[in-house]
Amino acid sequence: MIEKELLEILVCPKSHEPLSVAEESLITTLNKKAAAKTLKNMAGQTVEASLEGGLVCEKERLLYPIIDGIPVMLVDEAIPLAQVGAAGPENS
Repeated sequence: MIEKELLEILVCPKSHEPLSVAEESLITTLNKKAAAKTLKNMAGQTVEASLEGGLVCEKERLLYPIIDGIPVMLVDEAIPLAQVGAAGPENS
């Protein structure tokens, strides 16, 4: 989904920490919350669209969604992982 070279240069826009690809189980959990209209982004807006993937910043506990194959690297669009009790891709 995300080329290795692109992943190596992308960083969290909030903390400038490296990102990792979200595990499928985390995306599934987030999509269930989105379908139930209980998932919010950093701007406080309800996320209703299904996620095809995401990039995780473990330090900030944020997921940057991937939409139409493009990572959305805006802090306001990031999804706080505290909503699902996940600390990062290893805890999904």
